[in-house]
Amino acid sequence: MYREEVEAFMRQFQNELVEALETCDGGATFQVDAWQHAEGGGGISRIIENGNVLEKGGVNFSAVHGQLSPQFLKMLEMPDPNYFATGVSVVMHPHSPMVPITHMNVRYFEAGNGQAWFGGGIDLTPIYVDLKQAQEFHKAMKAVCDKHHPSYYPEFKKWADDYFYNEHREETRGVGGIFFDRLMATNEFTLEQRFEFVKDVARAFAPFYTSIINQNRDLPYNEQQKQWQLIRRGRYVEFNLVYDRGTKFGLATKGRIESILMSLPQHASWVYNHKPEPGSAEEQTLNYLKKDIDWINVI
Repeated sequence: MYREEVEAFMRQFQNELVEALETCDGGATFQVDAWQHAEGGGGISRIIENGNVLEKGGVNFSAVHGQLSPQFLKMLEMPDPNYFATGVSVVMHPHSPMVPITHMNVRYFEAGNGQAWFGGGIDLTPIYVDLKQAQEFHKAMKAVCDKHHPSYYPEFKKWADDYFYNEHREETRGVGGIFFDRLMATNEFTLEQRFEFVKDVARAFAPFYTSIINQNRDLPYNEQQKQWQLIRRGRYVEFNLVYDRGTKFGLATKGRIESILMSLPQHASWVYNHKPEPGSAEEQTLNYLKKDIDWINVI
């Protein structure tokens, strides 16, 4: 069955990514936590804590099946409650405010009526926006997209801008990236072509993020910068609890709470009515947390 091929890739990708991140961190290993889903299937949560670079991170694999709630059926506009879903979800929270938070996921969903599609994406959330690194990140995402279709990067970049957005704050979560959902077979694309694209997205993650870690891991920082990191982590938490579809899906399908909420940092802060000093690096970062920035040509 097609789902078995996708699930096998997701399992292998989790192992490859864990190995790359452990090698880069150099100070901690991922703990293995296997679990069973209430209705069928299960997953493996791989969690790293208190490493040389990574304060907390997760690389989660799941392959689950069951029936969706009526509320979620309506949201997905699906007539049949039966489903199968598999994927890998990643969030990394570094110790240093000089190293960006990052998130990526790749996933496959199969509905009871036979419809099937892929989703996923990668986005970068720097505590302090480095224009050169943001530009390099978007060039890397564009290269992956352009390999498969010229429409992918502009479409999926805009999707990321609109999706990774704290509407109540009127600010993006970070410098965006790419986001896509419901990539089905069409007259233009086969499901296999969609799968090849998703595999390339997955494989692009470790080389780029470990490169950013190695560029920034030894940069000095002070207590003020650490406090700004905690505030920005608070914004990250707000998005994940209010808007994130993966969180909502996990809760709606009776997923494992520890695995669903592994995306949250160990420490975060909410300072009442916090406003950065005019002209500060913190204010400059806020000025770049906007939609529709052309990161490819930002410098």
